[in-house]
Amino acid sequence: MGEVRDDTAAISGELARLRRAIHAEPEIGLDLPRTQEKVLAALEGLPLEVARGRSLSSVTAVLRGARPGGTVLLRGDMDALPVTEATGLPYASRVDGAMHACGHDLHTAMLAGAARLLSARRDELAGNVIFMFQPGEESCGGARLMISEGVLDAAGARPVAAFGLHVASSLLPIGVFTSRDGTMMASADTMEVTVTGQGGHGSQPHRAADPVPAACEMVIALQTLVTRRFDVFDPVVITVGTFHAGTASNVIPDRARFAATVRAFSAAARTAVQDTAVTLVRDIASAHGLSATAEFTDSYPVTVNDAAEVAFAERTVGELFGSERFVRTPFPVTGSEDFSYVLDEVPGAFIMLGACPPDADPATAPFNHSAGAVFDDAVLADGATLLAELALRRLRAG
Repeated sequence: MGEVRDDTAAISGELARLRRAIHAEPEIGLDLPRTQEKVLAALEGLPLEVARGRSLSSVTAVLRGARPGGTVLLRGDMDALPVTEATGLPYASRVDGAMHACGHDLHTAMLAGAARLLSARRDELAGNVIFMFQPGEESCGGARLMISEGVLDAAGARPVAAFGLHVASSLLPIGVFTSRDGTMMASADTMEVTVTGQGGHGSQPHRAADPVPAACEMVIALQTLVTRRFDVFDPVVITVGTFHAGTASNVIPDRARFAATVRAFSAAARTAVQDTAVTLVRDIASAHGLSATAEFTDSYPVTVNDAAEVAFAERTVGELFGSERFVRTPFPVTGSEDFSYVLDEVPGAFIMLGACPPDADPATAPFNHSAGAVFDDAVLADGATLLAELALRRLRAG
C-alpha cells in the first residue's frame, strides 16, 4: 500500500469533478436529495455501512477496520447558501438564488476522498470510522438532528475523537491549516424584541406612548451592556440587524421591533448575556411606561476544541506537509458552527484550511458567504489526506 498522499494524488481529479458537480447544483437547508445522491454514488462499491437520514438528507457511513480499536468521526457539511453566485466560474451554480459560498462542496468532496483512502486501508485500520455527511449547517442545526438520529453511535461505541475541516476563501494563504485550543468559534443566538406602547398623532406625542425612542434607547444600551457588564477577555458581541417601526412620519406606532445576533465565546457568557439583555430591555420599557417582550432563539453553542486533539492535528499536519503549514490562531473566530454539537459530546478539533486562489490576495479576496467567494480545488487533496491520516493515526494511538 502506497502513502496516503500518493493515493490522494491519484484520485484528485475525481475529487475535483465531484466538488464541481455539487457546486453547480447547490441545495439549501436540510433537504438535499441531489447532493445526497452524488455522495452515495461516490461511496458506491466501498466496504461501508451506509445509512440515509430520516428527517434530513444526511448520509452516515461506517468503515469497520480489520483490527479492533476505538472509533473516530470525520464530518463534512453539504448545504449551500441563499446567495446568487457572481464568480463567473465555468462550474458556477445553475440554480437561481443558491450558491456554495461557504465551501461545503469542498468539505463533501474531501470527506468522500477520505472514505476512499481509508477503505483501501481497511486491513491496517485499528478500529472504526464514522463519515458524517451533514445537511443543514447554515442555521438549520443539521448536526444536532444527526446526533438525535444516532450518528455518534453508528459504529456501536461513541467516538474517541471527532475532526472537521472548513475551508476559507480569504484571510488564510492557500494550503495553510489553523486551529487553537479551547474556544474556536463563537456561539450564535438571535434576540427578538417587541416594544409595545400606544399609537397616536406625531404632533402630540404626550397623548400617546411612543415605543420608538425607547427601542432606540435599548439598541444603544445593549452596546453599553457589552462593554460594561462583560469581561473584555470573555467578550460578547451584540449586533442589531433589523429595526422596524411605523408607517408614516406623522404617526406614532403601537409597536417597534428589532432583532439582533448575539455572539459569545464561553457557555457562561452566553447564559449571562441572555439573562442581562432581557432584563435590560424590560426595565427600559418599564421606565418609559411601556411593555416589552424579549425572546432568544438558541442557535449554535460555542465550538470548543480539545487541546490534546488540536496538538495531535498539529503534529499530523507537520509530519505530512511541514510545520509551516499549521498556524495556531491567537483568537477565536466570531462566526459559529454546528460542529459545536458534536464537540459538546466528543473531544475533537475543528480546523480551518486556506483555499484562497494563489493569484488572489488573502487579505482582500471575497470571504466566505460572499457572492464572489472562490475556493481553489488544489486544497482538496490535502484536505482528504489530512482527514484520512487523522483517523488512521488517532486509531493507531488508541
